[in-house]
Amino acid sequence: MALTTFQSFKSRNFRLFFMGQSVSLLGTWMQKTAVSWVIYSLTQSKFMLGVSVFATLFPTAMFSILGGITADRYNRYRILLITQILSLVQAILLTLAVIFFEEDTVWAIIGLSAILGIINGFDVPARQSLVRELVPNKTDLPNALALNSSMVNLSKLLGPALAGFILETFGDQVCFGLNAVSFLAVIISLLQMRLPKDNPVLTEETNRLDDLKNGFKYIKRNSVIYSVIVYVALMSFFVLPFTTLTPVFAKDIFRGNATTLGIIDGVIGLGAFVGALFLASLKKGTNLSRILAINTLIFGVGLVLFSQTPQFGLALVFITIAAFGMMSVRTLSNTIIQLQVTNQYRGRVISIYIMVLTAMMPLGSLLTGAISHYIGVQNTVLIHGCIGILVALIFGKYLKKQKLKAKNKAKELALVESTTDVVLPRL
Repeated sequence: MALTTFQSFKSRNFRLFFMGQSVSLLGTWMQKTAVSWVIYSLTQSKFMLGVSVFATLFPTAMFSILGGITADRYNRYRILLITQILSLVQAILLTLAVIFFEEDTVWAIIGLSAILGIINGFDVPARQSLVRELVPNKTDLPNALALNSSMVNLSKLLGPALAGFILETFGDQVCFGLNAVSFLAVIISLLQMRLPKDNPVLTEETNRLDDLKNGFKYIKRNSVIYSVIVYVALMSFFVLPFTTLTPVFAKDIFRGNATTLGIIDGVIGLGAFVGALFLASLKKGTNLSRILAINTLIFGVGLVLFSQTPQFGLALVFITIAAFGMMSVRTLSNTIIQLQVTNQYRGRVISIYIMVLTAMMPLGSLLTGAISHYIGVQNTVLIHGCIGILVALIFGKYLKKQKLKAKNKAKELALVESTTDVVLPRL
C-alpha cells in the first residue's frame, strides 16, 4: 500500500519539486484565506468576494493559452523558475500594499491578484507539463499527479487554519508576508534539480496562431480529452464556485470569525487530502473515468447536505465528504488528459484545459455571488450540489455509452477478421 502510494518519490527531481511546492503552497493558501477574509470584512459584500476570485482566475484563463504555447516552445523548467520569482515579487508588493495603502486596500488586493493571475497563466502550463519530465516512468504519472494534488490539499488543510490563527493574533500583514517568504523554498528546490536538456517541440518559425489551432484540432480528434474538458467546464462554472461563499457561511450562517473560516477551509482541505491519497493508492489499470463519475456524485451529495445543515459540527462532516469527491474533479481530469496527450501537444492541451477551468470558475463565482444575494447562500450551494449530482449522472451515462460503443466496434472488427481469414486454394 505504502509503496504504491508513494512510488513516484523514487525520482529525486520529483521529491525536490514536492518538498519545495509543499512549503510554497502552504503560504499560498494562507494568502487566499486572508484575501477572502479581508475583502469580506471591509466590504461586507458577497459580490466583491466573487470579484476577488474573478480577478485572480480570469487573467489566468486569458493568458494560459499563450502560456501553453510558450511551454511547448521554450524550456519549461526555466519558465517555471521565472514565474516563481515573479510570484515572490508579487507577494512582497501585496504585503507592502496592505501595510501602506489602508484606504485603498481592497482595490490594491484586487489589482495585485490580477497580476498574479497573469503570472499563473504562464506558470501552470509549464508546471503541469514539467511534472511529466520529473517522473521518468510513465506508469508512475497518475501516482505523481495524485501526490501533487495531496500536497495541494494538505496545504489547503493547514494553510487556512494557520491563516485564521495568524489573522486573529498578528494581523493580515504577517499572513501576506509569510506567503512571500514561502516562495524561497520552491525557488531553492528548483535550483537543486538535475534535468536533461529540454528540447522544445515547436520551433521559432512556426506561427503561434497555427500552433493554437492545431491544439484545438488535436483535442477535437481525441474523444476522451474532449469529453473530460467539457465535464471540467460544467463543473467549474456550476459547482466549484461554492467555495466563494465559505466566508459568508463562517460569518453569517455559523456566526463565527476568521478562525471559523479557517476551520471550514481546513476541513475542505482535509477531505480533499484524503481524496488525493485515495487516488494515489489506486492500482495501475484502474478505470479512472468511472472513479471520476462516482466521486462527482459524492461531491454533489455532500454539498446538498452541507447547504441545509444548521449545526456547525455536522456541516463540517458533510463538507469534508464533499471535498473528498471534489478532489477528483481536478486531479483525475488532469491525470486522464496527461495520459492521453502526446508530448508534442502537452503544453497547449494543458493550457486549454487550464483556460476552461480558470475561465469558467471566476465567471461562475460572479454568478454565485449575485444569485446568493437574492436567494441566500444556503439555497445557492444547494443548487451547486444538485447540478453536481446531475453532471455525475450524465457523465456516468456517457461512459456506459462509450463502453458499449467500444464493445460493438470490437465485435465488428472480430467479425471482419473472421470473414477475411479464408484459405486460398492452390493453383
